[in-house]
Amino acid sequence: MQVNLIRWRYLWYAVAALVVLVFAILYGSLWFLNWVHVMSGVLWTGIDLFMGFVIGPIIRSVPIPVRKEIITRLTPVTLFLLPTLSILTGTAGWFLAVRMGFTQLPWPQFGWIVAALVLITLMTIQGLGYLLPTSVRVCLELQKPNPDGPKIGRTMSRFYYVVASQGVMQVAIIIVMARLATGV
Repeated sequence: MQVNLIRWRYLWYAVAALVVLVFAILYGSLWFLNWVHVMSGVLWTGIDLFMGFVIGPIIRSVPIPVRKEIITRLTPVTLFLLPTLSILTGTAGWFLAVRMGFTQLPWPQFGWIVAALVLITLMTIQGLGYLLPTSVRVCLELQKPNPDGPKIGRTMSRFYYVVASQGVMQVAIIIVMARLATGV
């Protein structure tokens, strides 16, 4: 069974979310921009942690044919979703920090902003530059009539370490955001 890896209809949802982000930035409502930032951040963090701590261990423990079915169905759904959420979260967060004056804070309070920027940058680079392409490569390999099991195994062992680091950074960003939300 061949699953279409790229489902272009999902692109419209990503475009709609980016239009909402642009509207939130241009409209000038601090509340709406905050809502976009918080909702996209909650979705991104929640999905990342759920995938890493729930779906990941399940996938590693099931037989290869089941693993193949899960990955080939999951990848098309997350292909547009997770990159869009990472872009929404970081962009809305930056504009929110600027509008709320957080970028003008003196040191050491500004350190919390730096921490947020470093974490969001690392997570976005890892997600767009490694996790997404690796997921696509594994999904394409699994769709072959005779997938290269050892190659997939090597790829996925590195992949899980990166996913684990994403989980650690997601928890760290929650700590940073809680600190910013309650005052630095």
